[in-house]
Amino acid sequence: MSQIDEIEISFTGSGRRPRSEVLAAGGGNSCETVRSLPPRGLLNSCPAGVASCPASSCPFRSPRSPRLTLRESVLLLGPRPTTDGMEFSELIRTGRAQAKLLRGPEAPPLRGTLCVTGHHLLLSPGPQATSDLWLLLLRRVDSIEKRVSGDSGTITLRCKDLRVLQLDIEGVEATLDIARSIEALSSLESVITSFPFFYRPKGLRLGDAWHFHPPERYYKRVARETNAWRLSEVNGDFSLCPSYPRAVIVPRAVDDDALARCARFRQGGRFPVLSYHHAPSGTVLLRSSQPLTGPQKRRCAEDEELLRAVLAGARPGARGFVLDTRSAQAAKQARVTGGGTEAKAAYPGWKRLHWPLERGWPLQESFMCLVEACGDLEQSMDRWLSQLEACHWLAHVKEALSTACLAAQGVGREGACVLVHGAEGTDSTLLVTSLAQLILDPSSQTIAGFQELVEREWIQAGHPFQLHCAHSAFSHARPKHEAPTFLLFLDCVWQLGRQFPLSLEFGEGLLLALFEHAYASPFGTFLCSSEKERCLCEVRTRTHSLWSGLNQPKEQRKLRNPLYVPNPLAIWPSVELQTLRLWQGLFLRWIRPPEPSEVAWEKVWQIVTDKKTEGCEPTVSASEPQL
Repeated sequence: MSQIDEIEISFTGSGRRPRSEVLAAGGGNSCETVRSLPPRGLLNSCPAGVASCPASSCPFRSPRSPRLTLRESVLLLGPRPTTDGMEFSELIRTGRAQAKLLRGPEAPPLRGTLCVTGHHLLLSPGPQATSDLWLLLLRRVDSIEKRVSGDSGTITLRCKDLRVLQLDIEGVEATLDIARSIEALSSLESVITSFPFFYRPKGLRLGDAWHFHPPERYYKRVARETNAWRLSEVNGDFSLCPSYPRAVIVPRAVDDDALARCARFRQGGRFPVLSYHHAPSGTVLLRSSQPLTGPQKRRCAEDEELLRAVLAGARPGARGFVLDTRSAQAAKQARVTGGGTEAKAAYPGWKRLHWPLERGWPLQESFMCLVEACGDLEQSMDRWLSQLEACHWLAHVKEALSTACLAAQGVGREGACVLVHGAEGTDSTLLVTSLAQLILDPSSQTIAGFQELVEREWIQAGHPFQLHCAHSAFSHARPKHEAPTFLLFLDCVWQLGRQFPLSLEFGEGLLLALFEHAYASPFGTFLCSSEKERCLCEVRTRTHSLWSGLNQPKEQRKLRNPLYVPNPLAIWPSVELQTLRLWQGLFLRWIRPPEPSEVAWEKVWQIVTDKKTEGCEPTVSASEPQL
């Protein structure tokens, strides 16, 4: 390149004057240092002593606002927050270098100037090139490998969306410096310095779409069907349960004082709350964490009263099932450390069932093993299939779908109330309740309904995305908190869509988008691990919602299933292993070119989409086949 290309990324902080990140790329004698700072409002003094707290709307000024624990301070603000802010330029050792980018077997290589900014890796092909500027959000990098040979070097980036990228860079020192810069910038722990706080796309306004799926909206739907439940704001300051939202739906017969005592009897304060009301049967699906019975077999009269009120508010003669996602042995061992299960004598009308689901490290190990197997397609088919089976990923899919079907059967066919919990109630519990709703509830099978389901049953319900999605399948470090529970949910939804291709309004594209954004995103929807943390970071006022981006008309056309026919019936999947399939669109999409049959299907898909755009409905059968 003979001239300097200037790339400017505008930032807006705290509603004040926009700030800019300017990068000089290309030839020339100098390159301006790239700096990215947090919004200024995040750096003012705080009465609680948190250096990076927004003083203008500090949550500690109100007695109904949350307190920040030491763990939350480290997680949200970084290990050493400073009043001077984060100078990203200190982590960028080399601003630019000449490089060649290899993106996979089908994509042509790109040559140009490689630039590192506070949040992105950019490759500028130059003014004479026909290709556009290439961008990679640095938070998408899961692991980095570097090697040097002669006067050049190679950096291999393994991304959280399972892509593998290779950069051939001129100069050994430039290679090592860029590798160190990427390692440092991609592993920053602070939430408020992440890219969503600076992302300002055209056509979107801050605050849009955050109001789409509040708990009040779902409560209004429940209130139209029954008057046995009420919306409680007992957790308004998050002091009762830090992982619950401010408002929860509880039995009308139980007051807030009783709820407070129930919270002290459940791990993490996660007392039983409504997850789904099944109008045809008048019964409900609930979720919670384990009771803290301990070795002394403690009891809580208010907790017992709450579950009695659940049955009393359902249809006459209704019974209840407690679906524990741990084995009976694991639940028994939990009593030693203060946990436990609901005693049969203390909860008349409720029967306990154990249906163990893997979580945590075994699930992450299975995911890593599967990705490793999918990346090795050179071996024989028999050996590859054997390696695939040894990963046990499809076995986890089978168990998750089986447990969800059991919960859905209890509510939809048996006319029973079902309470789902494991230990903490933030992983396998949410997996089961969300899948059961997708099976039973036709509204959850629409695009808007599925977004509401993810928002209500995963994001607002306290799934720890910040911890579980910190790394994907390529990280060299042994995972501490990582677990692909949300990915397992998306895989199960994909299996449902494959078995019932007419019943889901959305296609694979929405599931892939959710997978990518859960691990790294310019939007703030999946930031943090609870509503309390999002409140402390002011995520809803300082970042854009993913739903505002996905609900743009252009994006909706890509995500919509053109074969969708509304189905008022429940969709009961087959859960036998021989009916489950590897999700090739996710696990193999960067590795192999599409099969001819897939190309043909994409052409049919486009024809059907065009017909719908022109106002002509394609002819499809109204009955939904089960494949």
